[in-house]
Amino acid sequence: MGIARLKKSGANEKDVLFLRQYGGALLGLLLFALVVHDIFGTHGYLAMRRTQQEIKKVKANIGQLNKENVQLEEEVKELKSDPRKIEKIARDELGLAKPGEVIIKIPQSLQLPQEPASKP
Repeated sequence: MGIARLKKSGANEKDVLFLRQYGGALLGLLLFALVVHDIFGTHGYLAMRRTQQEIKKVKANIGQLNKENVQLEEEVKELKSDPRKIEKIARDELGLAKPGEVIIKIPQSLQLPQEPASKP
């Protein structure tokens, strides 16, 4: 039993000597690895920044789609209630005319660019 204790204490001394020699370096290496992981890891700082940028883009896209949705809702209301709007679409897109009217189609290549009409 006494020899076992001597061997065991010799092993402990070797461990203590090893930790005294290389303990600071091991601790520094461990801290360095943790810092690198916190910056470049899958849930690290850089990944978090990329995710935040994606969230900003998606929110901007949602805002744009909401504005477009409001415009489309207004257009639907106009199409349901405004006969002039319906007539304009029927004339421009479908080429319909009232009785007695003649439609003359000019090819796109010969048409002059139109300026947006100002509303009174």
